[in-house]
Amino acid sequence: MRVSNNLVGILNLVTLLLSIPIIGGGIWLSKQANTECERFLDKPVIVLGVFVLLVSIAGLVGSCCRVTWLLWVYLLVMFLLILLLFCFTIFAFVVTNKGAGQALSDKGYKEYRLGDYSNWLQNRVNDNWGKIRSCLEDSKICQKLLTDNSTPAADFYKEHLSSLQSGCCKPSNDCNFQYISPTNWTKGATAALGNPDCEIWSNDANKLCYACDSCKAGLLDNIKSDWKRVAVINIVFLVFLVIVYTVGCCAFRNNREDNSYKRYP
Repeated sequence: MRVSNNLVGILNLVTLLLSIPIIGGGIWLSKQANTECERFLDKPVIVLGVFVLLVSIAGLVGSCCRVTWLLWVYLLVMFLLILLLFCFTIFAFVVTNKGAGQALSDKGYKEYRLGDYSNWLQNRVNDNWGKIRSCLEDSKICQKLLTDNSTPAADFYKEHLSSLQSGCCKPSNDCNFQYISPTNWTKGATAALGNPDCEIWSNDANKLCYACDSCKAGLLDNIKSDWKRVAVINIVFLVFLVIVYTVGCCAFRNNREDNSYKRYP
């Protein structure tokens, strides 16, 4: 058997074995989930695992058993996957190109403005904010601040808060509220008129600023960072897929040559 066929077979055997824990992880997530937010990932993970399993079987059988049509299907799926990943990577860099936290003088944390981020991301977040807010509340991102009620103002202002904590767990800096505790603020008379978050803020631990635009902006900053990491990983994965696809094309050519030889001895 030729080298390219062996190599495609080995690579697909590895991915087939990897698909088993992926499927198992998705099933485990579906069994362990107690909230809607925790169930969000179980179906995509299972679908991904099954997809990888089927593609691996097609590549393994097509290369090792010399089933030319199956190898052709495998190469077609690989080509579409490469094209899809390439488009997604470009898209991810484009939509995450805008937006960043604004540094504040004498503050350890940053402020986040919804309008600074991509319109596409803003629309997706606004359309699904009810579910997203429920997930944020379940994640208890403000729990640390709720338990630090005795923190002096000077120490709190030096805290390095995450984008979600800064946007969802405290009022915006330009509201000019008087600090009582990390999640307890007194409204002043000099709040910024153009910031609707100043009216939305609540000292109620179940409300805080979860309905604020700053909370949505904090989430978008988090998404932006995650998507950039995913885009970089995608580039590495794309290089790997292109190499596998090239080797697969060689194996496909070998299959056709062998079939021609058998047909015309």
